[in-house]
Amino acid sequence: MILEGTIDVIVANAYKIKHIPKKKTDLKDSEWLAELCLNDMIEPSRIFPKEDRELRNLTRTREAYVRDLSKEKNRIHNVLESCSIKLASVISDIFGKSGMHILKGLLSGTSIDEVLKGIPDKRVREKKSEELRDALMGKLEATDIFLIRQSLQIMSQFEMRIEELDREIRSRIASRPMDIKILRSIPGIGMVSAYTILAEIGNYLDFKKPEQLAMWAGLVPSVYQSADKLITGGITKQGSKHLRWILVQVAHAIAHAKGGKLKKFFLKIRAKKGYLVAVVALARKVLCLIHHLLVNQEMYEEEGRLSKRDAPIPKNKNPAILTIEDMIQCIAQAGYEVKKVNFWADG
Repeated sequence: MILEGTIDVIVANAYKIKHIPKKKTDLKDSEWLAELCLNDMIEPSRIFPKEDRELRNLTRTREAYVRDLSKEKNRIHNVLESCSIKLASVISDIFGKSGMHILKGLLSGTSIDEVLKGIPDKRVREKKSEELRDALMGKLEATDIFLIRQSLQIMSQFEMRIEELDREIRSRIASRPMDIKILRSIPGIGMVSAYTILAEIGNYLDFKKPEQLAMWAGLVPSVYQSADKLITGGITKQGSKHLRWILVQVAHAIAHAKGGKLKKFFLKIRAKKGYLVAVVALARKVLCLIHHLLVNQEMYEEEGRLSKRDAPIPKNKNPAILTIEDMIQCIAQAGYEVKKVNFWADG
């Protein structure tokens, strides 16, 4: 923003300052905005500080590159399918080590027998060789080979850009190690998800309650109320679509996990309202949980599960020669309660 720090700028949501329907001109819009501003009727939108805006731009650029990378992968899938090459039906990820070996062999015109013999994964080579032979019966034309090679080159460029972005984002987010650690303690959230969520939320202290953050993110149901009539619809989707997207991805990861309290919540909602509604509800719950943990600077812990805490062993002492008193002190400093029990008291 050019005028940032020079004059007070109010950024308003156009949806919330719509004029009464009538003839629309720039002059009348200006008069309407001035009237709202003079009567203090404009609710300012959140404006991120410069550093937060730059971090958010980086994470959103990374997201765009990932989407473009997926498009190129889908293009290759479509070309193979059009040539009756069913490689994806045998290998779950054709862009993994074994899949790329097979793909490069097809592009270079290598015989199927030689391609199968050179598969690096022993399990795939020995157990799926016959299935792969049947799946590779199709033939690639010259145009198909050219298109696949073009897509592979573009994919390589996107992967390099994503790696560069990851390094830059990690260097900028390095000043918030505790926030990253807290988010990564939640099931389904990895490093990329953690810094994307932090970049999209900005300063979480702007929200006094988790519900306010969920409303800002557009993860609350729309409500229409008139007299005795109350209608709740789908989520408002008025906030950051990038934040909603990454939270839904986290919810999908939790939904496919083996267990945990969040998985139980998902299964409970799914039994009543279906998978999609349950995923969105879980995304909202995760966002509220994130706000609570960040504000209180707490790690996520499953109920009934002991958390792992490190015992602070003094640096000037060898652990092999610690006395009983030293051991008790280390355990107590790690947060555990130590009690003296007389096992021979009952005879």
